[in-house]
Amino acid sequence: MVALGPQATHLTVTQQLPTRKQIAFSNVLRCGIAEPSGEPAPLGQKTKYKDGLFEKSFMGLFARKMERFAAAPKAGTVPEKGVFDYDYESFVEVSKRVMQGRTRLQQQQVVRQVLLSMLPPGAPAQFRKLFPPTQWAAEFNAALTVPFFNWLVGPSEVVEVEVNGIKQKSGVHIKKCRYLENSGCVGMCVNMCKIPTQDFFTNEFGLPLTMTPNFEDMSCEMVYGQVPPDFEDDPASKQPCFAEICSLANPNSSVCPKLQA
Repeated sequence: MVALGPQATHLTVTQQLPTRKQIAFSNVLRCGIAEPSGEPAPLGQKTKYKDGLFEKSFMGLFARKMERFAAAPKAGTVPEKGVFDYDYESFVEVSKRVMQGRTRLQQQQVVRQVLLSMLPPGAPAQFRKLFPPTQWAAEFNAALTVPFFNWLVGPSEVVEVEVNGIKQKSGVHIKKCRYLENSGCVGMCVNMCKIPTQDFFTNEFGLPLTMTPNFEDMSCEMVYGQVPPDFEDDPASKQPCFAEICSLANPNSSVCPKLQA
């Protein structure tokens, strides 16, 4: 992983061969896919992953933070889990319980509180100083997203995008979002990931971010440096449920009910 600077510097850095330490570090952060192809499974099939300690630690940390806001499981009270007692399915299950009984805005507020609780005091202000909204900052954060968001969304890659008429490598293409694939829920994608993540980077960190999920193939495009549209103008706000795979779906509604509440 390298810090992206001006384009000329970027081209020089990326042409260099990685060191053994860089390769080892990359392997630790890489999301392990158990599919024979090494790529996410085709649409309609669930991708098999091989999660290591890095992935499980993040799943457990986020799940434990969200448990404070989650409704009780249907089976009643269960013993408190340790960080490494969670897997991805149980992490998603906690997310679903957070949604219960909350409006769209309340769900997004919970995610904001969870994200803030993961950071040391004053972190947003420090981020703003280190990463003012420049092309360099947008490209640098795109590069960081690929390894550090792997546990949440699966494999991704930095891509070139156009922001305000300028081409830059501040885009991230998520091949098949693990969160959407496992939840099968449009409302969870929009309310628990897309909108709060956009809002957190744009308003807390001061670095605009737009996320555009593709509900046809479950991919997603992230563009750092691009101001997100208002919710009412966002095509995602008018998306219907995945009626055949979402346990919370209302097949009679033209828009996912979780986007209307």
